[in-house]
Amino acid sequence: MTTTEVEIRLFNPQTATDAEWIAFNTFKNAALAERQPDDPPRTVEQRQVDLRNIPPMFQVRHWLAWDAGHSTVIAVAALILIEMEENRHVAQFELDVLPAYRRQGLGSRLLGLLADQAQASQRRLLIIETHGAVPAGDAFMAHVGAHLALESHINQLDLAELDRDLLHAWQTDARHAGFTLGLWAGPYPEADIDAIVELVKAANDAPKGDLDLNDFEWTAEQLREQEAARQARGLERWTMYVRETATGELAGYTEVFWDPGKPALLEQGFTAVWPRYRGHALGRRLKAAMLDKVLRERPQVRYVRTGNADSNAAMLKINADLGFRPYQSDNVWQIEVERVKEYLATRAGAAGA
Repeated sequence: MTTTEVEIRLFNPQTATDAEWIAFNTFKNAALAERQPDDPPRTVEQRQVDLRNIPPMFQVRHWLAWDAGHSTVIAVAALILIEMEENRHVAQFELDVLPAYRRQGLGSRLLGLLADQAQASQRRLLIIETHGAVPAGDAFMAHVGAHLALESHINQLDLAELDRDLLHAWQTDARHAGFTLGLWAGPYPEADIDAIVELVKAANDAPKGDLDLNDFEWTAEQLREQEAARQARGLERWTMYVRETATGELAGYTEVFWDPGKPALLEQGFTAVWPRYRGHALGRRLKAAMLDKVLRERPQVRYVRTGNADSNAAMLKINADLGFRPYQSDNVWQIEVERVKEYLATRAGAAGA
Protein backbone atom coordinates (compact mmCIF):
# COMPACT_ATOMS: atom_id res chain seq x y z
CA MET A 1 0.00 0.00 0.00
CA THR A 2 1.28 3.47 -0.89
CA THR A 3 0.54 6.67 1.02
CA THR A 4 -1.60 7.84 -1.89
CA GLU A 5 -4.03 5.01 -1.08
CA VAL A 6 -4.40 6.27 2.48
CA GLU A 7 -7.33 8.56 3.15
CA ILE A 8 -6.80 11.27 5.76
CA ARG A 9 -9.82 13.01 7.17
CA LEU A 10 -10.79 15.09 10.18
CA PHE A 11 -12.21 13.39 13.23
CA ASN A 12 -14.89 15.34 15.07
CA PRO A 13 -15.59 13.93 18.56
CA GLN A 14 -19.03 15.54 18.59
CA THR A 15 -20.28 14.05 15.31
CA ALA A 16 -18.19 10.89 14.74
CA THR A 17 -20.05 7.67 13.98
CA ASP A 18 -19.86 4.60 16.21
CA ALA A 19 -17.63 2.90 13.64
CA GLU A 20 -15.26 5.86 13.59
CA TRP A 21 -15.08 5.90 17.37
CA ILE A 22 -14.33 2.18 17.54
CA ALA A 23 -11.57 2.45 14.92
CA PHE A 24 -10.09 5.52 16.60
CA ASN A 25 -10.14 3.92 20.05
CA THR A 26 -8.61 0.71 18.72
CA PHE A 27 -5.72 2.72 17.30
CA LYS A 28 -5.23 4.78 20.48
CA ASN A 29 -5.13 1.65 22.62
CA ALA A 30 -2.56 0.09 20.28
CA ALA A 31 -0.43 3.23 20.60
CA LEU A 32 -0.85 3.16 24.39
CA ALA A 33 0.17 -0.51 24.56
CA GLU A 34 3.39 0.28 22.71
CA ARG A 35 4.18 3.38 24.77
CA GLN A 36 3.01 2.30 28.24
CA PRO A 37 2.25 -1.44 28.20
CA ASP A 38 1.48 -1.50 31.93
CA ASP A 39 -1.57 0.75 31.54
CA PRO A 40 -5.08 -0.62 30.94
CA PRO A 41 -6.77 0.13 27.61
CA ARG A 42 -9.48 2.80 27.49
CA THR A 43 -13.03 1.92 26.54
CA VAL A 44 -14.77 3.76 23.74
CA GLU A 45 -17.00 5.40 26.33
CA GLN A 46 -14.03 6.62 28.38
CA ARG A 47 -12.38 7.98 25.25
CA GLN A 48 -15.57 9.79 24.27
CA VAL A 49 -15.82 11.46 27.66
CA ASP A 50 -12.16 12.51 27.47
CA LEU A 51 -12.39 14.12 24.02
CA ARG A 52 -15.80 15.68 24.49
CA ASN A 53 -14.71 17.49 27.62
CA ILE A 54 -11.58 19.38 26.61
CA PRO A 55 -11.44 22.89 28.17
CA PRO A 56 -12.43 25.62 25.68
CA MET A 57 -9.00 27.24 25.98
CA PHE A 58 -7.50 24.18 24.25
CA GLN A 59 -8.42 23.98 20.58
CA VAL A 60 -7.75 20.41 19.45
CA ARG A 61 -8.13 18.96 15.96
CA HIS A 62 -7.58 15.31 15.06
CA TRP A 63 -6.87 13.75 11.69
CA LEU A 64 -7.19 10.01 11.12
CA ALA A 65 -5.37 8.14 8.38
CA TRP A 66 -7.38 5.15 7.12
CA ASP A 67 -6.04 2.13 5.26
CA ALA A 68 -7.00 1.42 1.67
CA GLY A 69 -10.15 -0.39 2.79
CA HIS A 70 -11.20 2.55 4.98
CA SER A 71 -11.81 0.17 7.88
CA THR A 72 -8.68 0.58 10.00
CA VAL A 73 -7.05 3.69 11.42
CA ILE A 74 -3.31 3.38 10.81
CA ALA A 75 -2.15 6.84 11.97
CA VAL A 76 -3.44 9.76 14.01
CA ALA A 77 -2.29 13.37 14.12
CA ALA A 78 -3.52 16.05 16.50
CA LEU A 79 -2.86 19.78 16.68
CA ILE A 80 -3.33 21.51 20.04
CA LEU A 81 -3.60 25.30 20.23
CA ILE A 82 -3.59 26.90 23.68
CA GLU A 83 -5.66 30.06 23.47
CA MET A 84 -3.75 32.19 25.98
CA GLU A 85 -2.08 35.57 25.65
CA GLU A 86 1.28 33.90 26.18
CA ASN A 87 2.93 31.57 23.69
CA ARG A 88 0.64 32.32 20.77
CA HIS A 89 3.56 31.44 18.51
CA VAL A 90 3.36 27.78 19.56
CA ALA A 91 1.28 24.81 18.43
CA GLN A 92 1.67 21.47 20.18
CA PHE A 93 1.10 18.31 18.22
CA GLU A 94 0.86 14.54 18.45
CA LEU A 95 1.73 12.13 15.67
CA ASP A 96 1.45 8.34 15.87
CA VAL A 97 1.76 5.74 13.10
CA LEU A 98 1.25 2.00 13.53
CA PRO A 99 4.62 0.16 13.33
CA ALA A 100 3.71 -1.68 10.10
CA TYR A 101 3.13 1.63 8.29
CA ARG A 102 6.22 3.56 9.40
CA ARG A 103 9.01 4.69 7.05
CA GLN A 104 6.58 4.91 4.13
CA GLY A 105 6.11 8.69 4.07
CA LEU A 106 2.88 8.77 6.07
CA GLY A 107 4.43 10.61 9.02
CA SER A 108 5.83 13.28 6.68
CA ARG A 109 2.47 13.65 4.97
CA LEU A 110 0.71 14.19 8.30
CA LEU A 111 3.45 16.53 9.53
CA GLY A 112 2.91 18.67 6.44
CA LEU A 113 -0.80 18.85 7.17
CA LEU A 114 -0.08 19.88 10.77
CA ALA A 115 2.37 22.55 9.62
CA ASP A 116 -0.20 23.96 7.21
CA GLN A 117 -2.82 24.17 9.94
CA ALA A 118 -0.38 25.72 12.42
CA GLN A 119 0.62 28.33 9.86
CA ALA A 120 -3.04 29.09 9.09
CA SER A 121 -3.48 29.69 12.84
CA GLN A 122 -0.46 32.04 12.84
CA ARG A 123 1.70 29.67 14.88
CA ARG A 124 5.34 29.50 13.83
CA LEU A 125 6.65 26.78 16.16
CA LEU A 126 5.65 23.13 16.55
CA ILE A 127 6.34 21.19 19.77
CA ILE A 128 5.96 17.45 20.33
CA GLU A 129 6.79 15.00 23.13
CA THR A 130 8.27 11.63 22.15
CA HIS A 131 8.55 8.54 24.32
CA GLY A 132 11.50 6.29 25.03
CA ALA A 133 9.48 3.11 24.46
CA VAL A 134 8.87 4.23 20.86
CA PRO A 135 12.33 5.14 19.47
CA ALA A 136 10.79 5.75 16.05
CA GLY A 137 9.48 9.06 17.38
CA ASP A 138 12.93 10.41 18.24
CA ALA A 139 14.34 9.10 14.97
CA PHE A 140 11.63 10.82 12.93
CA MET A 141 11.96 14.18 14.66
CA ALA A 142 15.75 14.14 14.29
CA HIS A 143 15.36 13.22 10.61
CA VAL A 144 13.08 16.17 9.84
CA GLY A 145 15.48 18.56 11.54
CA ALA A 146 13.74 19.22 14.85
CA HIS A 147 15.71 20.39 17.89
CA LEU A 148 15.77 18.28 21.05
CA ALA A 149 14.88 21.03 23.51
CA LEU A 150 14.20 19.19 26.78
CA GLU A 151 15.08 15.73 28.08
CA SER A 152 12.93 14.30 30.83
CA HIS A 153 11.66 11.12 32.44
CA ILE A 154 8.45 9.74 33.81
CA ASN A 155 9.46 8.51 37.24
CA GLN A 156 7.39 6.00 39.16
CA LEU A 157 7.00 5.17 42.85
CA ASP A 158 5.81 1.76 44.06
CA LEU A 159 3.87 2.55 47.23
CA ALA A 160 4.56 -0.94 48.56
CA GLU A 161 8.21 0.09 48.88
CA LEU A 162 7.62 3.52 50.42
CA ASP A 163 9.53 4.26 53.63
CA ARG A 164 6.85 5.26 56.18
CA ASP A 165 9.47 6.47 58.66
CA LEU A 166 10.78 8.88 56.06
CA LEU A 167 7.27 10.29 55.55
CA HIS A 168 7.01 10.92 59.27
CA ALA A 169 10.42 12.58 59.44
CA TRP A 170 9.62 14.87 56.52
CA GLN A 171 6.38 15.99 58.16
CA THR A 172 7.95 16.79 61.54
CA ASP A 173 11.01 18.74 60.41
CA ALA A 174 11.67 21.75 62.68
CA ARG A 175 12.23 23.92 59.60
CA HIS A 176 8.46 23.87 58.98
CA ALA A 177 7.85 26.18 61.95
CA GLY A 178 5.91 29.22 60.85
CA PHE A 179 3.97 27.42 58.08
CA THR A 180 0.53 25.82 58.08
CA LEU A 181 -0.53 22.87 55.93
CA GLY A 182 -3.91 22.70 54.19
CA LEU A 183 -5.83 20.75 51.56
CA TRP A 184 -8.20 21.56 48.70
CA ALA A 185 -10.05 18.40 47.63
CA GLY A 186 -11.61 19.10 44.27
CA PRO A 187 -12.30 22.61 42.95
CA TYR A 188 -10.37 25.53 44.35
CA PRO A 189 -12.34 27.58 46.91
CA GLU A 190 -13.66 30.84 45.54
CA ALA A 191 -12.41 32.75 48.57
CA ASP A 192 -8.81 31.88 47.67
CA ILE A 193 -9.02 31.90 43.88
CA ASP A 194 -7.05 35.13 43.32
CA ALA A 195 -4.23 33.93 45.56
CA ILE A 196 -4.29 30.52 43.85
CA VAL A 197 -3.95 32.17 40.44
CA GLU A 198 -0.70 33.66 41.71
CA LEU A 199 0.40 30.46 43.43
CA VAL A 200 0.24 28.28 40.32
CA LYS A 201 2.63 30.66 38.62
CA ALA A 202 5.35 29.22 40.87
CA ALA A 203 5.34 26.19 38.55
CA ASN A 204 6.85 28.40 35.85
CA ASP A 205 10.18 27.87 37.61
CA ALA A 206 10.28 24.28 36.31
CA PRO A 207 13.13 23.86 33.79
CA LYS A 208 12.20 24.56 30.18
CA GLY A 209 15.50 23.55 28.63
CA ASP A 210 15.84 25.18 25.21
CA LEU A 211 12.10 25.37 24.66
CA ASP A 212 11.00 28.66 23.10
CA LEU A 213 8.26 29.16 25.69
CA ASN A 214 7.28 32.09 27.88
CA ASP A 215 5.85 31.73 31.36
CA PHE A 216 2.15 30.87 31.47
CA GLU A 217 -0.03 33.45 33.21
CA TRP A 218 -3.17 31.54 34.14
CA THR A 219 -6.41 33.35 34.92
CA ALA A 220 -9.15 32.33 37.33
CA GLU A 221 -11.47 31.66 34.39
CA GLN A 222 -8.94 29.33 32.77
CA LEU A 223 -8.42 27.41 36.01
CA ARG A 224 -12.20 27.02 36.36
CA GLU A 225 -12.49 25.80 32.75
CA GLN A 226 -9.96 23.09 33.47
CA GLU A 227 -11.70 22.11 36.69
CA ALA A 228 -15.07 21.79 34.93
CA ALA A 229 -13.55 19.60 32.22
CA ARG A 230 -11.78 17.47 34.80
CA GLN A 231 -15.00 16.91 36.77
CA ALA A 232 -16.89 16.01 33.59
CA ARG A 233 -14.24 13.37 32.89
CA GLY A 234 -14.54 11.95 36.40
CA LEU A 235 -11.02 12.89 37.46
CA GLU A 236 -10.30 13.83 41.05
CA ARG A 237 -7.64 16.32 42.15
CA TRP A 238 -6.18 16.83 45.59
CA THR A 239 -4.07 19.92 46.19
CA MET A 240 -1.96 20.20 49.34
CA TYR A 241 -0.68 23.68 50.17
CA VAL A 242 1.32 25.53 52.80
CA ARG A 243 0.75 29.06 54.08
CA GLU A 244 3.09 31.31 55.97
CA THR A 245 1.26 31.48 59.29
CA ALA A 246 2.15 35.09 60.09
CA THR A 247 1.01 36.56 56.77
CA GLY A 248 -1.44 33.95 55.47
CA GLU A 249 0.41 34.01 52.16
CA LEU A 250 0.43 30.82 50.10
CA ALA A 251 4.00 29.55 49.93
CA GLY A 252 3.77 26.36 47.87
CA TYR A 253 1.64 23.46 46.73
CA THR A 254 1.57 19.95 45.33
CA GLU A 255 -1.23 18.29 43.37
CA VAL A 256 -2.23 14.75 42.40
CA PHE A 257 -4.84 13.40 39.98
CA TRP A 258 -6.75 10.15 40.24
CA ASP A 259 -8.75 8.52 37.44
CA PRO A 260 -11.26 5.86 38.60
CA GLY A 261 -10.71 4.19 35.22
CA LYS A 262 -7.09 3.53 36.27
CA PRO A 263 -7.53 2.98 40.01
CA ALA A 264 -4.06 1.60 40.72
CA LEU A 265 -2.30 4.64 39.30
CA LEU A 266 -1.98 8.17 40.69
CA GLU A 267 -0.58 11.01 38.59
CA GLN A 268 1.58 13.55 40.40
CA GLY A 269 1.11 17.05 39.02
CA PHE A 270 3.12 20.14 39.86
CA THR A 271 4.99 20.64 43.11
CA ALA A 272 6.25 24.20 43.53
CA VAL A 273 7.44 26.50 46.30
CA TRP A 274 8.06 30.21 45.84
CA PRO A 275 11.83 30.97 45.88
CA ARG A 276 11.49 33.28 48.88
CA TYR A 277 10.18 30.35 50.96
CA ARG A 278 12.74 27.78 49.97
CA GLY A 279 15.11 26.46 52.61
CA HIS A 280 12.24 25.38 54.91
CA ALA A 281 11.93 21.86 53.44
CA LEU A 282 8.38 22.71 52.36
CA GLY A 283 8.57 20.64 49.18
CA ARG A 284 9.40 17.55 51.24
CA ARG A 285 6.63 18.31 53.69
CA LEU A 286 4.06 18.71 50.92
CA LYS A 287 5.06 15.52 49.14
CA ALA A 288 5.16 13.49 52.34
CA ALA A 289 1.80 14.78 53.58
CA MET A 290 0.18 14.00 50.24
CA LEU A 291 1.57 10.47 50.09
CA ASP A 292 0.47 9.91 53.68
CA LYS A 293 -3.09 10.89 52.71
CA VAL A 294 -2.99 8.63 49.64
CA LEU A 295 -1.90 5.66 51.74
CA ARG A 296 -4.76 6.26 54.17
CA GLU A 297 -7.56 7.16 51.77
CA ARG A 298 -6.67 5.62 48.38
CA PRO A 299 -5.67 2.02 49.23
CA GLN A 300 -6.34 0.95 45.63
CA VAL A 301 -3.42 3.08 44.41
CA ARG A 302 -0.22 1.08 43.88
CA TYR A 303 1.89 3.40 41.75
CA VAL A 304 2.52 7.14 41.60
CA ARG A 305 3.93 8.64 38.40
CA THR A 306 5.40 12.04 37.78
CA GLY A 307 7.23 13.77 34.95
CA ASN A 308 10.51 15.55 35.67
CA ALA A 309 13.02 17.35 33.50
CA ASP A 310 16.38 15.62 33.77
CA SER A 311 17.85 19.00 34.73
CA ASN A 312 15.49 19.51 37.68
CA ALA A 313 18.02 18.41 40.29
CA ALA A 314 16.12 19.63 43.36
CA MET A 315 12.89 17.79 42.57
CA LEU A 316 14.71 14.71 41.34
CA LYS A 317 16.52 14.52 44.70
CA ILE A 318 13.22 14.64 46.61
CA ASN A 319 11.65 12.03 44.37
CA ALA A 320 14.67 9.72 44.45
CA ASP A 321 14.73 9.87 48.25
CA LEU A 322 11.06 8.86 48.27
CA GLY A 323 11.81 5.90 46.03
CA PHE A 324 10.76 7.14 42.60
CA ARG A 325 12.63 5.35 39.84
CA PRO A 326 12.88 6.05 36.09
CA TYR A 327 9.95 4.47 34.27
CA GLN A 328 10.24 5.95 30.80
CA SER A 329 12.34 8.59 29.08
CA ASP A 330 10.51 11.43 27.35
CA ASN A 331 11.94 14.04 24.99
CA VAL A 332 10.43 17.35 23.94
CA TRP A 333 11.28 18.52 20.43
CA GLN A 334 10.60 21.81 18.71
CA ILE A 335 10.73 22.76 15.05
CA GLU A 336 9.86 25.91 13.17
CA VAL A 337 6.98 25.58 10.72
CA GLU A 338 9.24 27.00 8.02
CA ARG A 339 11.79 24.27 8.72
CA VAL A 340 9.06 21.65 8.19
CA LYS A 341 8.20 23.29 4.86
CA GLU A 342 11.86 23.18 3.82
CA TYR A 343 12.14 19.51 4.76
CA LEU A 344 9.01 18.60 2.80
CA ALA A 345 10.14 20.60 -0.23
CA THR A 346 13.50 18.83 -0.20
CA ARG A 347 11.75 15.48 0.15
CA ALA A 348 9.43 16.26 -2.77
CA GLY A 349 12.35 17.40 -4.90
CA ALA A 350 14.27 14.20 -4.20
CA ALA A 351 11.22 12.09 -5.07
CA GLY A 352 10.76 13.94 -8.37
CA ALA A 353 14.41 13.77 -9.40
